[in-house]
Amino acid sequence: MRQGFVKVAAATPDIQVADCIHNADEIIRLIRKMEKEGAKIMVFPELCITGYTCGDLFGQELLIRSASEQLIRIVQETSDVDALVFVGLPFEHCGKLYNVAAACCHGEILGLVPKMNLPTYGEFYERRNFTPGQERLDLVVFNGEDVPFGSELLFTCTHMPKLVVAAELCEDLWVASPPSVRHAMSGANLIVNLSASSEAVGKDSYRRNLVTGQSARLVCGYIYANAGEGESTQDLVFGGQNLIAENGTLLASSRKFENEIIYADIDLERICHERRRMTTFTCDIGDYQPIPFCLSLEETKLTRKFPRNPFVPQNESDRDERCDEILNIQAMGLKKRLAHVHGDRAVVGISGGLDSTLALLVTARAFDMLKIPRENILAVTMPCFGTTDRTYNNACELTRRLGATLREVDIKEAVHVHFRDIGQDVNVHDVTYENSQARERTQVLMDLANQCGGLVVGTGDLSELALGWATYNGDHMSMYGVNASVPKTLVRHLVSYYARTCEDERLSQILQDVLDTPVSPELLPPEDGDISQKTEDLVGPYELHDFFLYYMLRAGYSPKKIFRIACLTFEGIYDREVILQWLKKFCWRFFSQQFKRSCLPDGPKVGSVAVSPRGDLRMPSDACARLWIQELEEIQ
Repeated sequence: MRQGFVKVAAATPDIQVADCIHNADEIIRLIRKMEKEGAKIMVFPELCITGYTCGDLFGQELLIRSASEQLIRIVQETSDVDALVFVGLPFEHCGKLYNVAAACCHGEILGLVPKMNLPTYGEFYERRNFTPGQERLDLVVFNGEDVPFGSELLFTCTHMPKLVVAAELCEDLWVASPPSVRHAMSGANLIVNLSASSEAVGKDSYRRNLVTGQSARLVCGYIYANAGEGESTQDLVFGGQNLIAENGTLLASSRKFENEIIYADIDLERICHERRRMTTFTCDIGDYQPIPFCLSLEETKLTRKFPRNPFVPQNESDRDERCDEILNIQAMGLKKRLAHVHGDRAVVGISGGLDSTLALLVTARAFDMLKIPRENILAVTMPCFGTTDRTYNNACELTRRLGATLREVDIKEAVHVHFRDIGQDVNVHDVTYENSQARERTQVLMDLANQCGGLVVGTGDLSELALGWATYNGDHMSMYGVNASVPKTLVRHLVSYYARTCEDERLSQILQDVLDTPVSPELLPPEDGDISQKTEDLVGPYELHDFFLYYMLRAGYSPKKIFRIACLTFEGIYDREVILQWLKKFCWRFFSQQFKRSCLPDGPKVGSVAVSPRGDLRMPSDACARLWIQELEEIQ
C-alpha cells in the first residue's frame, strides 16, 4: 500500500442456487485465494450467499436465516484476513426484506448497504421480493452487535486515510442518478458494485462503458463483481463479467462465461491528485457516516502495467487516429494564427531532423486548409559547423517533395564574424560556440519573415522544453510553436504516421530516413561525416524523460514513485542505476530551466500535458528542486 497503491479484487464464486452452506464455503475459499495475492479490497456479486436467481424462495424464512448464519460464518472464519470484504445477501429489517452488501473486516460486520433501485422491467422482478433501500442511517442488531444500515456509509481506512470506500448494487449504476455520484461527492474514491447482471447480445460492451465511464466522471476506482455460472439458467444466463476501472481506464476484466478472480492495483494517490487538480470536483461528507476499518500497511506487489510511452496509444488503430487528430489540431492552430494576421507566408527552419520535419508537415497541412499555395512556405536550411550531408540532403529533398520554397543560408561566415566580435576562440567548442549558431539561425529566420511578411513557425517540442534543451532566444523562440505540446516520443509516431499515409513513395522514404537519423542539434563538427553530437547521449533517452514528465505533471507522482514504476516498466532495458541517473538529471533540469518556459511563444495544446506559462504550468522560475532531488538521494 506504499505510495498509494492498493491491490483490489473482484471474484465470481461457483454457487449453487439456495445452498447457502456451499456458497459460503466457496466464498471463504476465494477469500483465502485472494489473500495469498495480497488483495486488500475483495468484492463478491450481489446476493452471492443465496444466489440471485432464488425467485420466490426469498420468501422462505429458512433461506433468509441461513444466509445470515453463513455471513456470520464467513466473517468468523476469515477474521484473520487483512482485507475489507463485500458480500451480498438478503437481509430482513423491520419486517421487510432488503438486498444488501455486507462490508466485513477482521471478524466484524462494519455495515449493511441496501440496494436503492430495484428493477421491475424485462426479466427483472425484484420488487416482488425486496424493498428499496434507504439513504438515512439506521442501526440494526446483527449477531448481537449494532450494525449501521443504509446507503450513506463511507468505509474509511484508519491507517490509509486516502482509502475511502462506498458501495452500490447492480441496477444502482444503471439509473440516471446512481448512488455512487453522492458517494463520490461525499468523499468516496473507491466504489464497489455487487452485481447480478444477466447476459444479452451487446450488453457486455455497454456494461464495460458504464463502469469505465462512471470511474471517469467520479474520478475514482470502480470494482464491479458480477454473478456467473452457477446461477439458474431457467430464463437467464449470467456471464461473470468482472471489471476494475480507474478514472476512465479499464485496469482488469474477466473472460466472459468463466467464473474468475481479477486483480488490479488502484492508485489512490493519483485519484486524489486528479481530484485536487479539478477545481470543479467538490466534496462534502454531508449526512454520510464514516465507518473506520483497519488494514496493515504492507508493500503492494505491483502487477499493474505502465506503458513505456504514456503519450502514445498502444493500439495501432487508436494510435493512427490519435496521430491524425494531433496533426489537425496543430494545423488548425497555425491556420487560425495565419488567418488572424491576414498572412499567407510562413518561414520554417528545416534541419533534416524530426522536429523541423514535423513543423514543415504541419505547416503544409495548414496551408492546404487555407487554400494557400505551398510554395508560400519558405523552408530555410542553414548549414554550419555540425551539418552533415545526410541531414542537409533530407532537408532539401523534403522541402521539394512537399512543394515548399527552399532557401539556403550558409551561416558559417556570419558566426565566424560574431566570434571575432565577441572574442570567442573557434576551437573552443563550449556553450557559446553552440548557442551562437542557434541564435544566428533564429535571427536569419526572423529577418526573412520580416522580408516576406510571414510568420516564423517554431519547431521545438515538449520534451525539449521540459528539459530546457533549447537555446534561450535561439531555437527556443518563434512566432508560433506548433510542436510546443508534442513530446519527442510522439513526434516520432506522427512523422511515421505521415510516412505511411502520404501516398508518396519518395516522400515516405525521406521521412523514414529522418526517423532513422539520431536526434542531434548538429552544433559540433561531424566525425568522419557522421553526426558527432547525439542528444540522448548528453541528456538521456527521451523515452525515459517523457515517462518521467508524464507521471510528474499528469499524475503528480513523487520522484520515488516515478523511479519505482520506471524500474518495473523498463526492466531489462535500463538498469536501476541508469534510470536513477537520468531521473535526477530530469528533476534538476526541469526546475533549473523553467525560465525558458516562462516566455514561450504561443502554440496549440494537443494533449493532457503541456508547459505553457499561460495555461498548464504556472511555475516560478526560481523554484527550488531540493525536495525532489533529496528524495532521490534517499534511494539505495
